[in-house]
Amino acid sequence: MSTIPRIEWQETGRSLSARWRSEAGLPPPLGVEIGGDRLGAEALWAMLLAGRYVLWRGDWVHGRHLLQALTRRADRYFSATGGQPECLPNEAFARHRQRQGERAALLGRLLVPVNGDYKLPLRRAQDVRAACRAAWGEPDGEAAVVSLRELLAVVSAHEWRKKGVPVPALSGRIHPHYGVFSPLRGEYVDLVAEAPLPADCTLAFDIGAGSGVLAALLARRGVARVVATDCDARALACARENIERLGLAAQVEVLEADLFPPGQAPLVLCNPPWLPATPSAPIEYAVYDPDSRMLRGFLASLAAHLTPGGEGWLILSDLAEHLGLRSRQQLLDWIAAAGLVVRERIDTTPRHGKASDRNDPLHAARAAEVTSLWRLEVAQRLP
Repeated sequence: MSTIPRIEWQETGRSLSARWRSEAGLPPPLGVEIGGDRLGAEALWAMLLAGRYVLWRGDWVHGRHLLQALTRRADRYFSATGGQPECLPNEAFARHRQRQGERAALLGRLLVPVNGDYKLPLRRAQDVRAACRAAWGEPDGEAAVVSLRELLAVVSAHEWRKKGVPVPALSGRIHPHYGVFSPLRGEYVDLVAEAPLPADCTLAFDIGAGSGVLAALLARRGVARVVATDCDARALACARENIERLGLAAQVEVLEADLFPPGQAPLVLCNPPWLPATPSAPIEYAVYDPDSRMLRGFLASLAAHLTPGGEGWLILSDLAEHLGLRSRQQLLDWIAAAGLVVRERIDTTPRHGKASDRNDPLHAARAAEVTSLWRLEVAQRLP
């Protein structure tokens, strides 16, 4: 029996079905209504707000404009309904995430069909075939239905992948794949670019390589061999492609592993997800680390993977502390329990727009955020 989820609906007196695509793994809706060009934004908004799903059969450009109008309505709606009395930072964070999820679910109810060759059977449709192949693999000939919002994210990601993200510290670009975190926030990259390397650092491990940006940076700084690990297939493919593009394949090896590769190194680097919360979609695994699993796993096993005198570099924001999700003392306790000490902490402040956006519900925490590179080493044990 096939495990591929399917969506079924009635249209022009016929029972139809197609493959259901959802990056977040959401189940297919049980009921779908057909919408076309006569459907206005106000009527469509009322349908989505009532929990109804609409399969768009109208003009592609009109459909995109409708989604933009719906997005503006959603921003106003969730801003108006999000007012809450003063509460603790962790409660504000939980409410913010809840509203984000509700907003995404509502806007995700506008659906579009995709043919088995990834062509869109809509008037004035753009060619999304290359973007879909990059995100979903080669077409299998089976028609599908996907949220318009998600399909546009696939298209947007493909454009970023084509042009790349400039990384000044690399004197080059990183080309992020769909579903792989993009290095748009440059402060953590600059920390790695400027921190002093351990003496005789000819080998380094990059744990959770993602796009490969930090592994590439270490190689550019002169580390003769870098082993970068990740357990996500998209991240592995992305890192390998970027390393190849940058001409660093002779220095950097990308391996599939849950945290550490075999052996020891004088430098072991990790930039884990910064917030201890549960992801709601695969892309969020780069941001949310349930119960700080990756952070704690890195710290607990770091000493065993350092050569004598080696350093572990932990890149971590303190946003979780300002949101009441994890305390500084917890982090220090995990470091001490792992037999590690802090040699130095190098701090920087964020430069992204949300840090100065007073309309952001988490503004107070974001404005106080500091991103740090913790230089860790094995504690000297008394004989």
